[in-house]
Amino acid sequence: MRTIVRMSRSDVTLPDVGVLLPRDLPADQVLDYARRADALGFAELWVVEDLGFRGGMAQAAAALAVTERITVGVGILPAAARNVAFTAMEAGTVAELFPGRLHLGIGHGMPDWMRQVGAWPTSFLTAFEEYVTALRALLRGEEVTLDGRYVHLDHVRLESPPAQVPPVLAGVRGPKSLAVAGRCADGTVLAEPVGPEYARLARGHIGDAPGHRLVAYDVAAVADDPADARAAVRPALAWLGDPGWAPHIDPLPFAAEFRALHDRSPDRDTFAAALPDAWVERLAVVGTPEQARARLAEIGAAGVDAVALAPAGPDPLGALEQLARVL
Repeated sequence: MRTIVRMSRSDVTLPDVGVLLPRDLPADQVLDYARRADALGFAELWVVEDLGFRGGMAQAAAALAVTERITVGVGILPAAARNVAFTAMEAGTVAELFPGRLHLGIGHGMPDWMRQVGAWPTSFLTAFEEYVTALRALLRGEEVTLDGRYVHLDHVRLESPPAQVPPVLAGVRGPKSLAVAGRCADGTVLAEPVGPEYARLARGHIGDAPGHRLVAYDVAAVADDPADARAAVRPALAWLGDPGWAPHIDPLPFAAEFRALHDRSPDRDTFAAALPDAWVERLAVVGTPEQARARLAEIGAAGVDAVALAPAGPDPLGALEQLARVL
């Protein structure tokens, strides 16, 4: 559901605008957050599954149960952590209960986390492609027999496949993984930060995949004073100098200066505080509602179909209300 807004005497089409459910939100606020995101008119709510926090499918099912229309995305389930047949059973059940409202993200998982639990495959690209291909077939109701390197199924099928098959999106970031996503998935979920430069690069690696949906995560804050919004997002940008975020930073015109600043900063807090305002505005959706809408329009024009905003600051529910001003 694209939004058309009037800016500077012209109509601008925004991507679908959703929000992330913070991974550390207190449990007694989770359902209220989901209900409020639904009531405020956000198109999508994305839940995360990070090691040691909360399970993705459990959060998605709970959020769907207490909302009326919002699409709920799971971003992401690590492929190597679950047998594909049982992932299909879980996802198929949720999709049956809430037809047309589930989007399912599958990824490699963060390498350090997967190694912590002994689930990092030798060839993560092969494991991922086998897994996603089998999962999509199972959700379509097909009987699957596969003796792959990582996925082994012998005449397995769902007894009650969902009538509306949920799209399976790849939660990946690097060039080779994006190419695999273009071959085997219905769409791709890009972790934050996603600006127009990285979005265009990702689209190029995905290739000519008709109907392939691109979802972007971005840290976000909206305030009447842009300085307040920038201050709110800075702590959430402190990790972007770490090596894992290189694919997001490399396309930016200030990538070399960014790395130099990181290398001479004694810690993450110092690094985040030293980020120039102009860089913060390229690394997040931030500023007044009008500035945030303009940034969303730029990201959408680069080929992104939906942006999930990650609320910044100590009060996620309050931040949610402010982010809704972009709608």
